[in-house]
Amino acid sequence: MTDTSDTRPVEGEAQSPQPGRLRRLLRYIPLIAPVLLWAVPCWVLLYAGQHWPLPVTLGGTAVFALGLVGMPLAMARGHGRRQQDRAAIVGDTLLGAGWVLFTWSVLLGVFLRIALTVTGVGESQDRARIVTWAVLAVTAVLLAWGYAEARRVPRVRRLDVRLPRLGAGLDGLRVVLITDTHYGPLDRARWSARVCETVNTLDADLVCHTGDIADGTAERRRDQAVPLASVQATRARVYVTGNHEYYSEAQGWVDLMDELGWEPLRNRHLLLERGGDTLVVAGVDDVTAESSGLAGHRAHLAGALAGADPDLPVLLLAHQPAFVDRAAAEGIDLQLSGHTHGGQIWPFHHLVRLDQPALAGLSRHGARTLLYTSRGTGFWGPPFRVFAPSEITLLVLRSPHPPAAS
Repeated sequence: MTDTSDTRPVEGEAQSPQPGRLRRLLRYIPLIAPVLLWAVPCWVLLYAGQHWPLPVTLGGTAVFALGLVGMPLAMARGHGRRQQDRAAIVGDTLLGAGWVLFTWSVLLGVFLRIALTVTGVGESQDRARIVTWAVLAVTAVLLAWGYAEARRVPRVRRLDVRLPRLGAGLDGLRVVLITDTHYGPLDRARWSARVCETVNTLDADLVCHTGDIADGTAERRRDQAVPLASVQATRARVYVTGNHEYYSEAQGWVDLMDELGWEPLRNRHLLLERGGDTLVVAGVDDVTAESSGLAGHRAHLAGALAGADPDLPVLLLAHQPAFVDRAAAEGIDLQLSGHTHGGQIWPFHHLVRLDQPALAGLSRHGARTLLYTSRGTGFWGPPFRVFAPSEITLLVLRSPHPPAAS
């Protein structure tokens, strides 16, 4: 990677105030976003020409005001120092519902009204009320469907991945990836057990978890995580930390995963040998680890590869797809990541793309490196998945020189 530590902007003194102004603007986003999230749908559904009876207008306005006030308060109680699970469930649900309602109030509200106007359907008030009922109907359907998608056991996504440096003895190696289970305020112990049962039907050689195991400490989420002990693999079960572990006493999760029999790849590697060929399976802590202040926690790729033969193919576990820049610079063959959730609730994926180089699926980076980004096995926060289905991934590694038939 290019070292930019010595680069200087032209007329640096004139430009220096800009980052300060940007930071000040970003401080107001947590205040502005909830207002927009609830005020825009309120205007579109109640005040944009509908002329509802006064009780309907007042009642609807009260509902939106309750959402505006209740959502941040519930999230603060649920995710702040108090860590109240019931409050977190309420706040997260309101956040997801508000986002879907906001999205379709804007998109459907604008385009449907234009279409009705162009086609001459009804009077102005009729068109406004059609928009209101259409937006409410679409929102209700998407939330019901999104909730079912979030709570279901993920479908298995299977794909073959060809690695030019993979030896013939490793052709057909079966790697199962789960990630972003996010055990949290909603008790999903039964769901966790069913996910593990599904994994065990895939005849995996290697099972990987690329982080964000849970939201909450290992002590609080232990019952949901315990089914991970039942996961079966012929060679190894390995994991790396995600950023959410560092919000919830990461060392406790390291200790629990060790107790459950999973191998930590915290800036280290192991060798997987079969048929006379070897694969380096390496992993790094999440990139947020160093700022956590925990001793020994950081993303250190050189440490993960220390002592490995540079001529061997490398499978790297790194929670965030953004780590692929470092992986490509080191000539990693395949990086497995999660973190993005595939956007989780459309169209949030547009914001994810601002932060990450890939949203989901297989992508190439540099001359050699492939990146597979999972949409995640669970969900974070709002219990909805809209146009971003969860997944359990089965990657079958393929060699350019498959073994000769016996």
